[in-house]
Amino acid sequence: MTRIAYIFAVAALTASPALAEGFQPVENRDSFVSLIDGRSLTRFGIRLEVSPRGDITGRAFGREVSGDWRWDGRYFCRDLTFGAESLGPNCQAVEVRGSTLRFIADKGAGQRADLRLD
Repeated sequence: MTRIAYIFAVAALTASPALAEGFQPVENRDSFVSLIDGRSLTRFGIRLEVSPRGDITGRAFGREVSGDWRWDGRYFCRDLTFGAESLGPNCQAVEVRGSTLRFIADKGAGQRADLRLD
């Protein structure tokens, strides 16, 4: 799970530091889809497509990434495969600032990953 921490992270954060950095919560599926529809999520070594219909595809550090996602209450819940490794499910809080989406693992209690919307 070392390299995949960059994809959809798993350092505890509280809401106030994130908001102090200008990030705002994405609170529902429609808002999330409006952000990702027709765009890629990128970061050094990572390029992912997260489709409105619930698919995740792409590459990270030379390996294929695939999976699916759904929205559950206030959380983006994904189940990913990274190369041959199944990462299993994780529900994550999502925040946005400009063209950056922040995914915070374990319903907002875990590590974070910032990806750019391209």
